[in-house]
Amino acid sequence: MPYTLYRYGFKAYFRLMLKEGWKYFILSFLDVQGNYFIVKAYQYTNMLSAALLDNLSVVWVVILSFLLLKVRYHWTQLLGIVVCIAGVVLIIVSDLLMGKDYHAVDPVKGDLFVILATFCYGSSNTLEEFLTSKRPYYEVLSSLGFFGTIIIGVQAAIFERSSIRDAEWSPAVGGYFTGYTLSLLILYLIAPIMFRMSSSAFYNLSLLTSDFWALLIGTQAFGYRVYWLYPVGFVFTIIGVVIYFLVQGNPLGESVKPWLGENQEDGVSGIGTAKKNQQKQETVTTTEVQTGTF
Repeated sequence: MPYTLYRYGFKAYFRLMLKEGWKYFILSFLDVQGNYFIVKAYQYTNMLSAALLDNLSVVWVVILSFLLLKVRYHWTQLLGIVVCIAGVVLIIVSDLLMGKDYHAVDPVKGDLFVILATFCYGSSNTLEEFLTSKRPYYEVLSSLGFFGTIIIGVQAAIFERSSIRDAEWSPAVGGYFTGYTLSLLILYLIAPIMFRMSSSAFYNLSLLTSDFWALLIGTQAFGYRVYWLYPVGFVFTIIGVVIYFLVQGNPLGESVKPWLGENQEDGVSGIGTAKKNQQKQETVTTTEVQTGTF
């Protein structure tokens, strides 16, 4: 936020928030609820149900992008999505075969929380892709952080006072929180660039590989055992991502957004955008013509 204030000035930023702030509030609200309900879900449902239902975020993104952003998917992209989800299912099946019986306090309530979380994630990712393609990178991130801090602060004060009061703090817990916070910081810094270069659908497909990386870390930190279906499922997921991303009709791929106009005239020129790449290409072509090397 300080950098955004530096670029715009207080008056211009205040006018921006009066005019466009409601969009960023909705984005922040959806993002906060996605994180909130997925954490709450683990208190009630088991890991297997949560991991399986978590795939719905990809489905929500595809549906919302198709209906609201007029994105049209090639059949190979849909095939890639199916292959990715099949890979995740193989990983979940391997957990079942290894006899991991996770206890669920209230599976129905927990599963509903997961579904709600995936809808919020899918909605926030789709909206963030739309906003980052039209507005500067720093504006979107600073507004997301500003409204998100207020929303989660109020929500925690209302619903989580007892949890905060009864929490047992220690250096180890502080270290876990620090690591988790740094991981999310990196994720949120990179996500807008991915939305510009590809799409929210590709972003969510890529996140499906997290189960395997979590397992690799778990083998060292918690002594997890690797069943042979885990690497098979991971390979399926990677193949699905490759199928989705590589088979594109446009050399610029999904960085070309259908809602920005034929020449991306309605979009911002920033890192990762098709408009920025087109301008670079035009500059190179002009230079070649002027120097006679074209």
